[in-house]
Amino acid sequence: MLEEKNDNLQEADGKLEIDTTDSTQNDTIETPVSEPVSEISISNTEIEEEKNVETEETDHQNALDAITNSNAEESEDETLKERHDIPMKDYHTFTLDALVDELKKLVSIDKIMSVKDHIEEIKKSFLLQYNHLIEEKKEEFNASKEDPNEEFEYHSPLKSKFDEYYNVFREKRNAHFKHLQSNLKSNLENRLAIVEELKELINPQENIKDTLKHFNDLRERWKNAGAIPKDKYNHVWNNYHFHVENFYDYLHLDREARDLDFKHNLEQKQKIIARVEELVNESDISKAFRELQDLHRLWKEDIGPVSKEHRDSIWNKFSELTKKIHDKRELLFESQRANEHNNLEVKKEIIAKIEVLGTEKVNSHSQWLVQIQKVEALRNEFFAAGKVPSEVNEGTWAAFKTAVRNFNAFKNSFYKDIKKDQNDNLNKKMALVAKAKELQESVDFNATTPIMKQIQEEWKQIGHVPKKYSDKIWKEFKDACNHYFDKLKEHKSEENGDEVAAFDNKKAYLDILRTYQLTGDHKTDLDAIKKHIEIWKGYGKVPFSRRHIEGKFNKILDALFEKLSLSKKETEMIRFSNRIDSLSDSNDTRKLDNEKIFLMRKIEEVQNEIFQLENNIQFFANTKNAKKENSIVLEVRKNIAIHKESLDVWKDKLKQLRNLGQE
Repeated sequence: MLEEKNDNLQEADGKLEIDTTDSTQNDTIETPVSEPVSEISISNTEIEEEKNVETEETDHQNALDAITNSNAEESEDETLKERHDIPMKDYHTFTLDALVDELKKLVSIDKIMSVKDHIEEIKKSFLLQYNHLIEEKKEEFNASKEDPNEEFEYHSPLKSKFDEYYNVFREKRNAHFKHLQSNLKSNLENRLAIVEELKELINPQENIKDTLKHFNDLRERWKNAGAIPKDKYNHVWNNYHFHVENFYDYLHLDREARDLDFKHNLEQKQKIIARVEELVNESDISKAFRELQDLHRLWKEDIGPVSKEHRDSIWNKFSELTKKIHDKRELLFESQRANEHNNLEVKKEIIAKIEVLGTEKVNSHSQWLVQIQKVEALRNEFFAAGKVPSEVNEGTWAAFKTAVRNFNAFKNSFYKDIKKDQNDNLNKKMALVAKAKELQESVDFNATTPIMKQIQEEWKQIGHVPKKYSDKIWKEFKDACNHYFDKLKEHKSEENGDEVAAFDNKKAYLDILRTYQLTGDHKTDLDAIKKHIEIWKGYGKVPFSRRHIEGKFNKILDALFEKLSLSKKETEMIRFSNRIDSLSDSNDTRKLDNEKIFLMRKIEEVQNEIFQLENNIQFFANTKNAKKENSIVLEVRKNIAIHKESLDVWKDKLKQLRNLGQE
């Protein structure tokens, strides 16, 4: 039966020939009886020639199959043709941000199936990187969590955006499939019905003109019948062409009309062959192959058969040229596979370097920062190295993840030790807090004051505590100490004549300062302000109950400094110097000690904040390969710069305070 014929393009061009006259005249085929042969000898040369012929036929068929399969797919869904115009980028080298941006751009394309393969590649690359990031975050969380019942949570705005855009693609794809499937089925039924009508055309009883008219109507209906399922494409087309040729070859048609049609078809196919000969020399192999697909589609779908005498020769010429282009395309693929093997070697070297870093022992936070930066740079190189052969892709990725995981485990063990020390420090400081609270209401000042000062000294000697407890216990300790020393101050405080006089003088001087105007000369005005500060300090200290006047003086200074347009650091240091001098003149050692503790604590906080921000960059920044940094990383770097500037100010203040103690 016809349906059992092999499906290929060669058959569709007229290679299936059945001579019905001969078959009717010869009901049986006589098979000659061979004489007995005692020995059959076949030479190696004959075997090799037979193998070469088989190989050549296989190569030809592979080339034709590549064209046929692609055309069948695109015939089912014409929007797929446009996928060739959209470059398939090496998404393995993209950062997470770049992948999301690329996905957003592609889902906006109307013909969604033209970018289906691109989007699936983006999804694969995104999930590989994102899942690796989640694994690292979870390992960090498990290494640092203090509450065993605390559950790991991580939310990424990038993942939310990716899911949003991918859902848009999925909805568009599903809607497209639903519409497509309903049409494919009805189109297939329509084409099969046309083939059945073609079978019935061979009827000698009908008028030849009516038969020809019916035949032309069927061909026109076929052209407009629409797409069919790709798995039915080749079989249905071969059936159609077989019956078209059967109509030409076995029906006694008007020979002149048939020959004119054959001649026209031959000319069209010769033009196609001429164009394919040009494509053989095309430098853009992918472009040549895409056009070759279109020419095969034109040959098969639009142009009818040629006379028997030309069928074999013209088809053989076309298939031979097809094989040449296919072979050039295979060479291109071989070159791409060679690049993938080179990428594999690069990635193996990167993995080996990370494995070495996972064994190098370092003993300080600053050294670990250097190690972390090295691993981050190697990570970026790994992603930028490009694709590797598909058969080793999963193994390479697994080796990379293992190397990074081992490094992180090695790093986390170091910070676990630090965490243990910090917990010990926390217990020591909590004991001091309890002791300070116990003594804060004492009125035995002579006995309690030395103990409270000793507690403060011990606090200074204890190192860092976990950040989540730092603010809380410091506030409790400071409040207890301040409460006691404020009571001590009130106990000792008695207004005297000198302090009252100092208050009156300062009050009068405030009125003068309120009317003071800057000259506009920076140096002159700065010297004048410093002079005002010296005069103010010269008046001496005021009664404890009236010390609010110092705040009024500082407000006036602030306004003057603002008009003077000093740098933030310079202004801050002048204000601090004035404040420390006031504390020094009053011999208030408790406040000086508290100020020193406060400065040390601020330095610790800012350093911790800088470390946290720098650590965040290790997971979100990709500054080496990206053309420009994303907004999140830029904001983090800006915060780091601000914190470093602040750290310098706090350190200068502490240095000035310590120098004051040495004078």
